Amino acid sequence: MLTLVIGILIIIVIGAILFWVIDRFAPDARLAQLLKLLVVLICLGAIINRLLPLIGYPSVL
Repeated sequence: MLTLVIGILIIIVIGAILFWVIDRFAPDARLAQLLKLLVVLICLGAIINRLLPLIGYPSVL
């Protein structure tokens, strides 16, 4: 259970770092919004992938 929480926290930290990089280096606001949406979706997918075995479904990867 502790490894699950640590893994989810690592995913959240990586997502926050990517948000900062996008804010810092994306020249267009519209592009930045799309990239942030992509980061959120990928992070949510990774978190759900870690939670699936906990609720009884096999992991996707």
